[in-house]
Amino acid sequence: MATADRSTPESILAAAKAMRPWLVEVRRDLHQYPELGLEEHRTAARVQSLLDESGIDHLDGIGGTGVLGRIDGKAAGEKATAVALRADMDALPIQDAKEEVPYRSLQPGKMHACGHDVHTTILLGAARILNDLRAEFSGTVRLLFQPAEETIGGAKLLIKAGALTEPPVAAVFGLHVESELDVGKFAVRYGQRNASSDALQLIIHGQSGHGGYPANTVDAIVVAAQVISALQTVVSRNVDGRDAAVVSFGTIHGGSIANVVANRVELTGTVRTLDPEVRRRVLQRVREVAEGTAQALGGRAELTIEEGYDALINHDAMVDIARANAALLVGEEHISVYPRANMGVEDFAYYASRVPGAFFSLGVRNEARGIIHPEHHELFDVDEDCLPLGVAIQVMNALSILQD
Repeated sequence: MATADRSTPESILAAAKAMRPWLVEVRRDLHQYPELGLEEHRTAARVQSLLDESGIDHLDGIGGTGVLGRIDGKAAGEKATAVALRADMDALPIQDAKEEVPYRSLQPGKMHACGHDVHTTILLGAARILNDLRAEFSGTVRLLFQPAEETIGGAKLLIKAGALTEPPVAAVFGLHVESELDVGKFAVRYGQRNASSDALQLIIHGQSGHGGYPANTVDAIVVAAQVISALQTVVSRNVDGRDAAVVSFGTIHGGSIANVVANRVELTGTVRTLDPEVRRRVLQRVREVAEGTAQALGGRAELTIEEGYDALINHDAMVDIARANAALLVGEEHISVYPRANMGVEDFAYYASRVPGAFFSLGVRNEARGIIHPEHHELFDVDEDCLPLGVAIQVMNALSILQD
């Protein structure tokens, strides 16, 4: 009697659905014990324990709390193909306001409000299935359980530890829950998906004096106001209208008393772009405009730029793979293609800038059950029917590379 092919989409989805109770148990456990970036010690220990239960090799303590798993199929080795699947593990400093669910966060002021508990659970489920299918593929699957996506860009810690090079990875796939997308649906984006983000700290130096004699001073508040206005022209006059860039200031502090002209104003803000060359040019012009405007008014601008996350640029061929696999699972009619990029940031960018990668969205919304709140909201939740679908598509993505 012929043996059934366990690597077909139907078989993979059936296996994922069969483990739904386990997936729900794991996800709810992680949701109850959220940990912030680089504090994911319990989460990492849970991941390690579940990998051990499946007999999956792993390296622990990457960057303190990261975990690198490895599943070798047949003909594995340094010259064989490898594919990486990524999940982020950190939570947010938000108080969980869900009162009617048994898995509400037990950690005051901490919450999985961005779905990283879902991402981690999905990767653990995908790992179990792929480990059972070792004889069905050639090469290696790398499991990237990553810390600190929300804070310092923990992807860089895993990359430094060899996540993409030992063995060399040919493709990387990651997913993110999407609260505006109904459960049972997927969404993809070709090319530019998320913005880069750089932090600005700007200090305007002036010369203080009596408020009644401003001619004898250099008013740092007036200088700062002119600098802010001038910096808006960077986007309107130095960036091609077909490109995207945002220059925003979120804080401004200056002066100490009403009748004294301020000699110092401090501002903080961000620059967001979608293209590396636009990013370079905007940051250069921000410095030139700030310093030039302040000098023209008799003051001085001191600008510090703290480099943030890179722009996430998907590789079309990898997006095609994820899209095709999603269509096999839920039908093409349930796949959306985002028409515009997201100006938020995502440190999957560091993986995709080094190897071909695709980052796509998994629907988790269910209005009938009141699951409608956006990511980073105190009432954020997901329809757990998303879990088997997430597991299945990541298994299929890996096999699409390793069985080709």
